[in-house]
Amino acid sequence: MRGILRVAYKLLVNDRAKFAALLVGITFAVFLMVQMTSLFAGILNRASATVINVGARMWVMDPAVQTVANSIPMPDYVLDAVRSVEGVNYAVPLYTGGALVRLADGAYQAVNVVGLDDSTLFGRPQLLEGNISDIFAENGFFVIKDSEFSKLENPKLGTVFELNDNRAVIVGIAQVASSGLFGVPTLYTTFYRALQYIPTTRYTVSYILVQPKSEADIPGIKKRVAALGYLALTDDEFMGQISGFYMFQTGLGVNLLLMTVMSFVVGLSISGQTFYTFVLENLEKFGALKAIGAKSHELIYMILFQAAFTALTGYGLGVGLCSLLLAVAKMRLPDYAAIITFPNLGMAFFMVLVIAGISSYVGVRKVLRIEPFDIFRG
Repeated sequence: MRGILRVAYKLLVNDRAKFAALLVGITFAVFLMVQMTSLFAGILNRASATVINVGARMWVMDPAVQTVANSIPMPDYVLDAVRSVEGVNYAVPLYTGGALVRLADGAYQAVNVVGLDDSTLFGRPQLLEGNISDIFAENGFFVIKDSEFSKLENPKLGTVFELNDNRAVIVGIAQVASSGLFGVPTLYTTFYRALQYIPTTRYTVSYILVQPKSEADIPGIKKRVAALGYLALTDDEFMGQISGFYMFQTGLGVNLLLMTVMSFVVGLSISGQTFYTFVLENLEKFGALKAIGAKSHELIYMILFQAAFTALTGYGLGVGLCSLLLAVAKMRLPDYAAIITFPNLGMAFFMVLVIAGISSYVGVRKVLRIEPFDIFRG
């Protein structure tokens, strides 16, 4: 069997032009598939940035909430009710909202403001500069140093600006695990300062962050919160809900899915046609092997080996090329959201296997129909 596979390898790489065409087709298809799915994964990750950065195990919200950016305020009594639920270790309020910042040059910049619980500061970011207690100082705000940091003119400790006609002072520079999706800088402050600075409705609590005493208490907490008329989700469930919204209720998911399918069709058509041409051009060699005693299953192994070798090599080249371009893009464009994940790679690998399977099926059918007598007679 090793000798048969060695012959198959030599037949495959002997014609360098055909072999290169096969690799280019599969590499290009894998590159497009990984690129499109990575962009979608990056967008979904940034859409859940607040959930990731805050790090709460459970989130209580209005049932109509679809994404973390579109919160629906809840009355204060819900916070007290949730704190009294059996199984809740502690529960704190969280405020999220938008505001306008007036910079030193007079320009205005939209920002996202996150208000942390005044007593615990649960969900606070990791400080790079400043002291955590300074957030309680008059007009104190933390600014997140991410790809949007420069939009606030790269503020330093002590920088003063106006936020909704109120004086605000940068008392800390922090970092978070994930940047936001909409290209807006993020500021952190205390819950009640956020309410003072940003106009709100009569209800003020955007979300209630809950830490259960144990994982076993989560189902009971969900039922008690549902009895109040509100929704309690774990962090994973909330991120899944956000992903579902962008995937199925916006045009984003459909458009990227179509691009992925198109790249699959392109790779399948190029590789299938090229591989079929390769089999036709080597038909005499397969017939000669059959004439000297090669069995049908050995010829099938040869075709499968050639298709699998080409597909896996193209897969590796496509993933490598995509990774290289993503790294270069992130160096030049800090806002670029694409990330390569294991599901992206698994999906591309599965599609490559389908391409290899269909291509080899076409070749196998042609080789099995060959008769050595016809080859030598010609």
